[in-house]
Amino acid sequence: MRCDVIRFALSNPGDVSGLEEALAAGSIEAGDIVAVIGKTHGNGLVNDYTRGYLTLSLSLLIARHTGETPEAVRKRVPFVFSGGVEGVLSAHYTVFTAQSAEAGSGEPALAIGVAFTPDYDPGDIGRQHQIDTTATAIREAMASAGIDSPSDVHFVQIKGPAFGTDDILAARHPLVSDNAGRLMALGRAASALGVGKALGEMPADAAVEAAVLKDFSLFTSVGSCSAGTEVRCNEVIVVGMSRKWSGPLAITHGVMQDALDISGIHDVLDALDMVADPQLDERQAKRLRAGFIKCEASRNGQIRGRSHVMLTDGDIDQQRHIRGAVGAIVASVLNDTALFVSGGAEHQGPDGGGIMALIVDRETN
Repeated sequence: MRCDVIRFALSNPGDVSGLEEALAAGSIEAGDIVAVIGKTHGNGLVNDYTRGYLTLSLSLLIARHTGETPEAVRKRVPFVFSGGVEGVLSAHYTVFTAQSAEAGSGEPALAIGVAFTPDYDPGDIGRQHQIDTTATAIREAMASAGIDSPSDVHFVQIKGPAFGTDDILAARHPLVSDNAGRLMALGRAASALGVGKALGEMPADAAVEAAVLKDFSLFTSVGSCSAGTEVRCNEVIVVGMSRKWSGPLAITHGVMQDALDISGIHDVLDALDMVADPQLDERQAKRLRAGFIKCEASRNGQIRGRSHVMLTDGDIDQQRHIRGAVGAIVASVLNDTALFVSGGAEHQGPDGGGIMALIVDRETN
């Protein structure tokens, strides 16, 4: 198998012209598309419908080319969109394809697998059921990707459900919270513990409901978890390296200890034989196929001993603050603004920090 990764600009939440042109030119086959991850123009909160708009637009486009129904496309292709391109960030979407190919030279190459949990009731969010079903789906995605070892997994993207008032009132099971925004955070957190459990990043008996949004010593270094009203299950995308795949692409990951941790960015670049001094030059920046960053405002209200107002600002949600800040910092080092920078990093990287995964073309001489 061979995986390709292509980014497209997004001028508005329904703009699928880039992929449409690629499909018409034959550079991408619609049936080869296995996942799409992107950043839209919305606010990233419960009432962000730009994510569903782009999901619908892309599923309609792909269905026209494959002969499937849009519903069938959505059942096999995870569409993971995060709202919020504050500051210098650029709206975009990244298409992952998988094609049959001859076995490579034995050198590990980029590999991808996807899976879906069962649909959730609002009462399932933040519960042990969500943790455990997420862990099971991650193992299924690893198996489908031919990734044998958790150490070869470098990025797990999850999109889970967010629920509005009507759904919350109609819940079949008792709720952990009846606040829609809080329920989103609980879902992200439980999903992150599912990643940690599946990959052995934390003891299985520690990845429990009682730890959700409480024990922040527990975190995944590869998991990125989002929530939106456009889905009802956890959609899971696992990306790593495997000798069963071929191609020129590679991925690695690391953590940012806090919002200012430029050294964490450089550690990831070093692992990819890339040097930012102080910024990637144009030649190296062109090697970047995709960048995924999760970030979170520190819960103690401080960054390196000085206070921040992100958690107490009544006008701007803390996720919008942190996306704008971390997005600018990472973009300045990578010399690229089309980055997937997402807030809501509960149990995703150290508290107040986050995770980073970069997909690049290997250096060629």
